[in-house]
Amino acid sequence: MAIIIKSKQQIDGIKKSSQLAAATLDFIAEHVESGVSTEHLDNLIHEYITEHGGIPATLGFHGFPKSSCISLNNVICHGIPSRETILQDGDILNIDVTTIVDGYFGDTSRMFTIGAVSAEAENLIQVTKECLDLGIEQVQPKKRFGNIGFVIGKHAKAHGYSVVHQFCGHGVGVQFHEEPQVNHASPKKSGARMRPGMIFTIEPMINIGKPGASIDKKDGWTARTVDNQLSAQFEHTVLVTDSGVEVLTVT
Repeated sequence: MAIIIKSKQQIDGIKKSSQLAAATLDFIAEHVESGVSTEHLDNLIHEYITEHGGIPATLGFHGFPKSSCISLNNVICHGIPSRETILQDGDILNIDVTTIVDGYFGDTSRMFTIGAVSAEAENLIQVTKECLDLGIEQVQPKKRFGNIGFVIGKHAKAHGYSVVHQFCGHGVGVQFHEEPQVNHASPKKSGARMRPGMIFTIEPMINIGKPGASIDKKDGWTARTVDNQLSAQFEHTVLVTDSGVEVLTVT
């Protein structure tokens, strides 16, 4: 399938949905604390999205049972919120929300910390955020998508980390997942050229240890590091403009 060039009407709709996704993460931040379950956070996220005119895109998506993905410590992505998973001091976690507003999708995720976390964890989170920011800087008309993964991989490797290659960013907006795939480790100047009106996610997943992911055979979703080391991720939905980039998942 071809990469969709969004119309002004579509861009306006995707912006609205993206802003709700970002506002949802802003809202949930004050509830992320030691002693609460990830299911409790998911319930609050569901209520916030629906009360603000949205639909949680993950709920029921290919059978996913919850309204958000919450991934702790060694979970790379697609963690299923649970009553049994209780946040504890020292935990790091990613909360990933995708909203549907008037048929349009917005997708974002952010890292959170519980109490005092290790210096190793803090550094991983910082470098992962830098990887996202560097990737966003590469978004310009006529540049190739491979440049995004090239700078992310280079920065992560310089700090001794690895980039998960089993999952990638993706086109978004009219559908949950569209073309193109946005790899987070790729050769420079590879892939298609970016054009104004393209909307996609950049969502690097960075591991302290090996880059591999192991999918939970029981639930079919939870992706963990193969060596039980920590993983971190940040994600934004971005728009290629006539002159550069606009980050849509901000409030």
